[in-house]
Amino acid sequence: MPLLSTSEIIKKYQLNAKKSLGQNFILDKNFTDKIVKSAGNLEEFEVLEIGPGPGSLTRSILDSKPKKLYAIERDERCIEALQELKLFYGENLNIVSADALEINERDLFGDRKFKIIANLPYNIGTVLIFKWLKISNNISSMHLMLQKEVVERITAKVGDNHYGRLAVMINFLCDTRMVFTVNKTVFTPPPKVTSAIVEIIPKEKPISDVDFSKLEKVVAAAFNQRRKMIRSSLKSVFSDVEQILQKTKINPQLRAENLTIEQFCEIAKHLTT
Repeated sequence: MPLLSTSEIIKKYQLNAKKSLGQNFILDKNFTDKIVKSAGNLEEFEVLEIGPGPGSLTRSILDSKPKKLYAIERDERCIEALQELKLFYGENLNIVSADALEINERDLFGDRKFKIIANLPYNIGTVLIFKWLKISNNISSMHLMLQKEVVERITAKVGDNHYGRLAVMINFLCDTRMVFTVNKTVFTPPPKVTSAIVEIIPKEKPISDVDFSKLEKVVAAAFNQRRKMIRSSLKSVFSDVEQILQKTKINPQLRAENLTIEQFCEIAKHLTT
């Protein structure tokens, strides 16, 4: 029996996109093929997809013949619809009924390296990325659709308007770039915001050997009061901030947006708790 198109599946299972789940479906397979192509050759990898919905991106991933695709979906309506793809593609597709925030990726992949390709629910996108940063050694690459503004914040360089906590923490562990922007018209329903695809590739080793949680604490304090000089904004984490800035040879009059990731790392090495 031939596989129904994504639009036919949406109609058959009455899959109106739920705003509460951050759903915006993509119907254009040429476009989902383009997303998957940006992730490179999948044949040697297992793949994780979050929020497949009616399965448009899922089809494109499976057509690229990964070793296995784990599709994580919490909407029971979509679980039923995805069974149509399971019948067509067979054991290559593993549908997991779960909340992406609660799954343990190691339960699925063990210590094997995997790729992530997903049109992420925008309300939990950055939370998921921070979750994956903790297991970045197991991830070969991430190709994610997010709000364009979020992608700009992820890929920002020091001194850019969008440079902040996201850019520092993600680029501490990964190399990032915006792959392309996304026209609103590819979605059903069209979102109010412009989207973009971001490529996040974990580095072989972090920029520095500083503890991730210490760096996160320093960066959060610095950007929480980003208009203040760092000698003021870092007082919440250091009692001797002036001495630390002197030791690290960092100008105390700089603001958080002027500090490189390497400079944040040097400061964080002096955090004792």
